[in-house]
Amino acid sequence: MAVDRSQAAGRVARAAAGGPHDELPLRLGAAVRDGLDVDGATLSLLTDTPARQLLAATDPAALRLEEIQFTVLEGPCISAAAAGAPVLVDDLQEALTPWPLFGASVREQLPALTSVYAFPLHVGDYVLGAMDLLGFGSDAWDDQAVEHAVAAAEAVSAALVPARELLLLDDAPPAWQPAGMIKAHWFDTHMAIGMVCEQRRVSPQNALALMRAAAFRSGRSLAQVTADILRGAPPDAP
Repeated sequence: MAVDRSQAAGRVARAAAGGPHDELPLRLGAAVRDGLDVDGATLSLLTDTPARQLLAATDPAALRLEEIQFTVLEGPCISAAAAGAPVLVDDLQEALTPWPLFGASVREQLPALTSVYAFPLHVGDYVLGAMDLLGFGSDAWDDQAVEHAVAAAEAVSAALVPARELLLLDDAPPAWQPAGMIKAHWFDTHMAIGMVCEQRRVSPQNALALMRAAAFRSGRSLAQVTADILRGAPPDAP
């Protein structure tokens, strides 16, 4: 039975209203995925900055999409957050994209992924983060479907505002579930950046660049490179 996407924003609002507080992003991600009839979804904060933090990924493919974009520093959700406007990609496997590293990585690591629709999460005029929607073999969206997704993104933003004190803390991971995934994406990475800065005497930007280069060169995720650094390995270790 076809899903009525016009109900997605209401579905998000209902998901926000019920359930444990620390599972809020999980509920929002699932509501977005199901309400908009997509195959996966991610929610992230400060999406186009080095301080990026994952809030939710509905499945392993969505998590891998998150990892690819933060590692190569380009992709639909980064562009959507930077521009404050939706970015719609209908044919990832065939069409050229404005993001060469992202496009190559997705085609290699997520060969079944055909579409990504990214929407900024606004709080007033401020872009808090982004919402990514994944499709495997789905048809291109029309304007009405995009409007429903924009409304759902607005509902996600509204749901996050009351919990803003838990979004990003300086000295502890965000208090969301699943705790391990949230801590690895990307609280631990920010901790590792500090270690690389101290070891290499470089700026945080250059430390993150070293870590990204190590991930891209080795084919590992940035989270895996981070775990190695926190165990004492240098970012360029094989």
